[in-house]
Amino acid sequence: MIVNQDNHPQRQLYYLGAKALEVLNSKGGSADFFEIYQALKINEDISIRLFVLTVDWLYLLGAVTSNKGLIERCS
Repeated sequence: MIVNQDNHPQRQLYYLGAKALEVLNSKGGSADFFEIYQALKINEDISIRLFVLTVDWLYLLGAVTSNKGLIERCS
């Protein structure tokens, strides 16, 4: 679920998606999947399952794409 009233805002997809996009911006718009995960793990203590869901959500929104094994931010 994208918005769940029982969760803390820091566990919502829209929040984690924004944080993932911040990491991508800091890496020049393109980064390895696990590189982004490690950065979020340090700052947000995110599980790999929640990270995969976040990346899937960003992909469905058209905010990121995959190119040669890297996650890239779409314009």
